[in-house]
Amino acid sequence: MAIELNSHAVKQGDNKEIALQIASILQGIRFGSVEVVVHDGRVVQIDKRERFRLGPQKESA
Repeated sequence: MAIELNSHAVKQGDNKEIALQIASILQGIRFGSVEVVVHDGRVVQIDKRERFRLGPQKESA
């Protein structure tokens, strides 16, 4: 899942909004990673990669 941030949605210097967005993503993920893409010193994209762990499956007799 990629969240695109453009100049209309997030104003330059609006670090609090970006931090809240990242914190929200981190709260909702159990296994995976979050990548923050920066261009010219500005966050332009946040990628979330989530993995789902499956428990051991029981064999049927």
